[in-house]
Amino acid sequence: MEYRCPIETTLSLISGKWKVLILKELIKEPVRYGALKKRIPRISSKVLTQQLREMEKDGLILREIFAEVPPRVEYGLSEMGKSILVILKEMRKWG
Repeated sequence: MEYRCPIETTLSLISGKWKVLILKELIKEPVRYGALKKRIPRISSKVLTQQLREMEKDGLILREIFAEVPPRVEYGLSEMGKSILVILKEMRKWG
């Protein structure tokens, strides 16, 4: 995808109803899928999975799989995801 300006790029990465809420939940610590689902109860499982995959592909979050039985997966912010926290803080102030 080709973007004309940095604002367009940023919006493409965090657009939609759920991505900002997911990022907000990952600010303090990595979180498991089930915990994310509980913290954002209005999101469907299908959409949560889709949004997590897109955000991982875009480099905003990291998915860590632990070799345990049963397998444990945690989602956390990547360095790029952490850099967007400044924007989220400003959105919070503005809101």
